[in-house]
Amino acid sequence: MTSPSVARVYDYYLGGSHNFEADRAFAEKVLDALPEMAAVAQANRAFLRRTVHHLCAHGIRQFLDLGSGIPTVGNVHEVAATACDDARVLYVDHDPIAVAHSRALLDGDPSTAVLAADLTDPRRVLDDPVTRTHLDLSRPVAVLLVSVLHFVPDEADPAGIIAAYAGAAAPGSHVVVSHASDEGGLSGASRAQNLYNRDRSPNRMRMRDTEEVAALLGDLELVEPGVVRIPLWRPESPVGPEAQRYPGLAAVARHAGQPGI
Repeated sequence: MTSPSVARVYDYYLGGSHNFEADRAFAEKVLDALPEMAAVAQANRAFLRRTVHHLCAHGIRQFLDLGSGIPTVGNVHEVAATACDDARVLYVDHDPIAVAHSRALLDGDPSTAVLAADLTDPRRVLDDPVTRTHLDLSRPVAVLLVSVLHFVPDEADPAGIIAAYAGAAAPGSHVVVSHASDEGGLSGASRAQNLYNRDRSPNRMRMRDTEEVAALLGDLELVEPGVVRIPLWRPESPVGPEAQRYPGLAAVARHAGQPGI
């Protein structure tokens, strides 16, 4: 409670109430460096909503949300319920406070489950009885890595992690990614990254550019429009030119085996 947590800091950006003083103090430093950060978090949540609706519309009914954080307003199960009322969601996080909050908030909802595990250990996540009971990996699943891979360093092999989850899922499954990037030239993005990389930060951050994010997805088939700025992934209304400098990238990729969507 006295050290900031990635999950709780993100909750603060979204205007949630599941955060402590240490989280708020750190988040305010980031917001001083990058005032757009709260808007970035909101745009990221809007991207999550668009992708869940898109996948529901094309028959996906299972969602594995890795590094899920705290299920604040607009999380996966809430969005899915508006698009496909038979969806099942498994939230996975290694932060004990985020897990505790999630279990309390989702108690009594049979369509959701919560697993305390580290997403960087795919075998542990995939073999856990909670996963095996709640999801049917012989059927298509959406693997969500939303606003989390920039906390996975190169030495942890993020591309291998994605490949392990995708390889364990049925053909027709999808991987959804959003990722911090300073590719747009916003000086505040680099300053924010430096804050995350200091002592007592929630976690070290590794921003990546378009080419690097595409490489993480390996042989998976990118869904149009490919790797783009977060607001540009199938927007529901016109997007201004400022989106080209947006400090975050988004992509959806498909496990081959059924016609593209």
